[in-house]
Amino acid sequence: MEITDVRIDGGKPFDWGKTSGEYAKYRDIYPEIFYRKIIDRGLCTDGQRVLDIGTGTGVLPRNMYRFGAKWTGTDISPEQIEQARLLSEQGSMNIEYFAVPTEELDFPDGSFDVITACQCFWYFDHEKTMPMLARFLKPGGRLLILYMAWLPFEDEIAGASERLVLKYSPGWTGAGETRKPIGIPEAALRYFEPEYHEEYDIMVPFTRDSWHGRMKACRGVGASLSGTELQQWEKEHLQLLNEKAPESFEVLHYAAMCILRARTISSEKQRNDNYP
Repeated sequence: MEITDVRIDGGKPFDWGKTSGEYAKYRDIYPEIFYRKIIDRGLCTDGQRVLDIGTGTGVLPRNMYRFGAKWTGTDISPEQIEQARLLSEQGSMNIEYFAVPTEELDFPDGSFDVITACQCFWYFDHEKTMPMLARFLKPGGRLLILYMAWLPFEDEIAGASERLVLKYSPGWTGAGETRKPIGIPEAALRYFEPEYHEEYDIMVPFTRDSWHGRMKACRGVGASLSGTELQQWEKEHLQLLNEKAPESFEVLHYAAMCILRARTISSEKQRNDNYP
């Protein structure tokens, strides 16, 4: 499904379905500490029902399945959901998946203890989705927003790969990351109150092949370039890695998490803002 959003990449169309195979193979890269920090906050664990919006290939539900929560994953891309189902079946995991835009979700009120959004929160129409997600949560339920990005100004290999993406997709808004808390729009604060945030550095291991695959699976490359452009990008990127990278290496990333608690009606009435 092709997506065009003026907020993202200057409105350049992209389609995650074009890169679902690489996404499934190369983007399951979060280190163990990424998941442990979630469990340490008492989220996504045994006895909880969790909705993962923008689930992609189900990376978060599949890696956290072992902690006992009951997971549901949704994504706008049917191809991503197909990969998520396949990988979950291979792991004998009972996870429900639905191919549907977040803005069109329909669950009964109070269906979930936690809603997660990993690497996807900025894609949504927040004015439309925030009241809806608040309704889906049980009283006091949490919205957990997660993010991880390489640091191109500090990591030589990441910086070189990023510059090559920008050569082919100069309007790509995924470039230039620096450490910062996850930004929360005002629309979310009408329905949720901030509870916790954390940012921390992590080193993520790669081989030349897995880093090439991870870069190919990004929005500015596999999801948006034409076939001819992608072939040329791959040729140049492989040459770059042969010149700059050892066979195995680590890339400096930072990770961020933000926990928002659903507001109760009584606390909402105390605010000056009204529901839309």
